[in-house]
Amino acid sequence: MDPRRPPSLQDVRTAAEAIAGVAHRTPVITCTSLDRLAGAQLFFKAENLQKGGAFKFRGATFAVKSLSDTEAARGVATHSSGNHAQALALAAKTRGIPAYIVMPRDSMAAKRAAVESYGGQITECEPTLTAREETLASVVRTCGAEIIHPYDDARIIAGQGTAALELLEEVPDLDAIVAPVGGGGLLAGTAIAGRGLRPSIRIVGAEPTLADDAHRSLETGVRQPPRPPQTVADGLRTALGELNFAILRETVDEIALVGETGILEAMRLLWERAKLVVEPSGAVPLAALLSHAPPARQRIGVILSGGNVDLCRNPSCNFWH
Repeated sequence: MDPRRPPSLQDVRTAAEAIAGVAHRTPVITCTSLDRLAGAQLFFKAENLQKGGAFKFRGATFAVKSLSDTEAARGVATHSSGNHAQALALAAKTRGIPAYIVMPRDSMAAKRAAVESYGGQITECEPTLTAREETLASVVRTCGAEIIHPYDDARIIAGQGTAALELLEEVPDLDAIVAPVGGGGLLAGTAIAGRGLRPSIRIVGAEPTLADDAHRSLETGVRQPPRPPQTVADGLRTALGELNFAILRETVDEIALVGETGILEAMRLLWERAKLVVEPSGAVPLAALLSHAPPARQRIGVILSGGNVDLCRNPSCNFWH
């Protein structure tokens, strides 16, 4: 599969077959009190219960499985603030190959510990996209590993699309699906699966106002640079991918922006009302639904992207105060 070619619905189905029995088929969860608050019927795809704690394991597993034996023998490498790092390290461990992970020095300790527990070899860098890319290039020159980009890769996009594929298999009559957008892999995969299975479905991205490059990119028609990494939703601080941008321009109806207070309030509600431990990035879609009221009585799928929370790091551990 060409990593630079936009994947199709058939590619998503191929990915689903490849990861079956390796990645979890996560549950779809409902919550009456959250339905009442949103004014719609919500169906939460609980990727916080996925292996590695996030949807990222889907794309990482498919990408690693797609490698030839010769490619795999050299190992895999990437840059990531946490969830893709964990996912790729675990996927590499499953295949018995090395994983070389470049992580910003301010990455959450819990995510770093998880990468190390899966056998990933971490190289630190400064918390900028330029530093990530330059450090990764240096690592790859040394080890010769295959780069698996966190989001701007057709194999990753197809793998991430399997979450929406499963969601629509279970709840086929959805009016819309809302997913968070950072680099764009999850939203692009969601759009491909959603549009392929249900052409009339509305695809909505949810993004922090402090990390709004996807919103600005779709609004201007030109891919925009990311803002400084300030949002509490650390998984969404990345720049929108080039391949993903091309897909989103053709398939996404709207990018809804949400503030930091709304993100933490949605996170609290998911913990308290649905009993789901969801990280700030994963709570962004619910925050969007609570702040941008959907049409009444709609049936909406919500992708909860992950649940990797460092409870010893502010503000997450104090958000209820």
